[in-house]
Amino acid sequence: MSVHMHRRVLVMVAIGALVGMPILSGLALAGAPPGTTGPDKHVGEAIEHAKSAVSHGKQGHGGAVAEHAGEALKHAQAAEVKSPHLDEGIKHLKEAVEHGKAGHADVATQHAEEAVTHLSEVK
Repeated sequence: MSVHMHRRVLVMVAIGALVGMPILSGLALAGAPPGTTGPDKHVGEAIEHAKSAVSHGKQGHGGAVAEHAGEALKHAQAAEVKSPHLDEGIKHLKEAVEHGKAGHADVATQHAEEAVTHLSEVK
């Protein structure tokens, strides 16, 4: 009788694993922020870093703008998308990095904001 009980438990665990894993992985993907999965993952990451650059810039932290805009730039350049908005976003990110390093937080922030605007239009 004990062997039959163990077999039933083993079968139930196996069925639970087969059914539960796809459901759990689907839930994980459903909670992912837009643009952070699939082919435009880099564009989504670039937008998030550019938004962080804007946030820091509004606090007057030029160095942090340069740091986050630099990370955004890496992701934007790695994106496998052809778009004039991506090209414009990259130009503004480069300017944000340059001005942030020079301590011009206000100008760097303006460029980071422009980058967010353009990157958000990438399809």
